[in-house]
Amino acid sequence: MTNRQMMTVAVLAAVLVWSTVMTAMGQLAAVAALLPSLGLLVQQICAAPGTPGGTDPGQGPTPPAPTLSVPTLPAPTLPAPAPRPPAAPAGSEEPSR
Repeated sequence: MTNRQMMTVAVLAAVLVWSTVMTAMGQLAAVAALLPSLGLLVQQICAAPGTPGGTDPGQGPTPPAPTLSVPTLPAPTLPAPAPRPPAAPAGSEEPSR
């Protein structure tokens, strides 16, 4: 086992122990917050041993994905807003009685 794998297993064990302690203490919200990251950690650990560097031995790098051309639509033209009549100066209205 390499140092990296040993460190990964140690981190996984620490997270599992922490989750167990929090569950035993009744902190279900803390465990629920850890579940997505724990799932990702387990997935990465399971995928790591057979794929050094992300590719199978003897297999070259993954070719880039083909680019897709997306047609652009012309921007819609909106009519100009109607001009407003000029406003009267403030205080020029007579108070209503």
